This record gives sequence, C-alpha cells and structure tokens, in this order.
Amino acid sequence: MSQAPRKLRSSNKKGRALTQAERALALLDKTPLLRARDLVDAGIARETLRRLVQSGELEQPGRGLYRRVGGEMAAEASIAEVARRTPHAVVALLSALRFHGLTTQVPHEVWVYIGRKARVPARAPVKLRVFRVDGDGLTLGIDEHVIDGVPVKITNTARTIVDCFKRRSEVGLDVAIEALRDARRQRKVDLNEVWRIAERRRALTYMRPYLEAMG
Repeated sequence: MSQAPRKLRSSNKKGRALTQAERALALLDKTPLLRARDLVDAGIARETLRRLVQSGELEQPGRGLYRRVGGEMAAEASIAEVARRTPHAVVALLSALRFHGLTTQVPHEVWVYIGRKARVPARAPVKLRVFRVDGDGLTLGIDEHVIDGVPVKITNTARTIVDCFKRRSEVGLDVAIEALRDARRQRKVDLNEVWRIAERRRALTYMRPYLEAMG
C-alpha cells in the first residue's frame, strides 16, 4: 500500500470546518483503497468509519480496508496489497489483463497463481480467485513490478494471453480473443513469444488458428 495519507486541512474553501466523515471521503477520493489504521492516523475515528459503512458511503472489500461505494478500487492498489500479504502469489489471467490494459472488465477478485502446496492467507486483504500451479507455471513469462513500493509478480502480456486461452472456460473465449487482437494492434506483444509460450503451456493446438490468422 502507499504511505499513510496526510491529514487534510480542517476547513473547506468557505472556511467551514470539515467533519471527520468529509475528510475520510476526501482521502478515499485521492487514494481509492486505504487501511483503517491509515485513516485513524489521519485523524478519522473508527466510529466515523463504522457510520460511513452503515450509511452506505463506504464499504470494506477486505478486513481492515475501506473504499468508497460505487468507486472502482484502483487495480494497482488491490494487487499491491495482495502481494504485500502474499509475496509468493503471481497476479494472472483477468487481473493481469487489466494491469496490461487489455480488457475493460473490472474483476471483483484478484486472480492469482499460487504453488500447489503454498499457503493461502485465511484473511486475505481483498477477495482472491486462486489457481494452483506448479513447475514453470510459477516462473515462465513472469515479470516483477514495483507498485506502491511493493514487489509484485505479474504474468507478462504474452503469458497472460496464452493462459486466458488455456483457461477460456473461466475467463471467456471472447475476452481472450479480444486481448490477443488488442495486444497485437497496440504492439504490446511479440507473436513469436506468444507462440513459444503457447507451446510450453500446451495451448498451441487451440491457439494456432488465431495466431495464423494474424500472420
């Protein structure tokens, strides 16, 4: 997560003192996902947060986390928090597509790969959709990005597209095809790399017609 938010000025443009509720909402406008302790450190009482949840202005996507109702939680904020709590997880599939800018869908869970014997946190900070993998499933085509100061493992564009075809029953074939086309059109991927990874991931037989159609 990012550093704790600074306290906002206690008055608005007209000089009226801001209430704690208004300050909390303003902080969450700037940073879509915040921990309870960050808000408390910024001078917001826990009782104020509880009332905002009850009134339907805030919601808790995970234990000790707050965001505005109706506001999209920043994808990068959510995956950074997952990586901070579960550093061995690899962001993949629909969440990786979102990170790479190859889908308009907004997943309500963070899709991750985790080793078959690895522990999944009992109280994850956000909802997880976990896929157990092993071998090169945890190493092939994976890059590390630093988000909010947290190292985050994410499947690269080529690996993400291949895996979406491989798991098309969960992701949706139309989503996978659209991602491949968009990545090619935006020059975000090398089709030779897609071909190579598809061979390694045993997805080439299904993907071949789509790759050949793109030349």
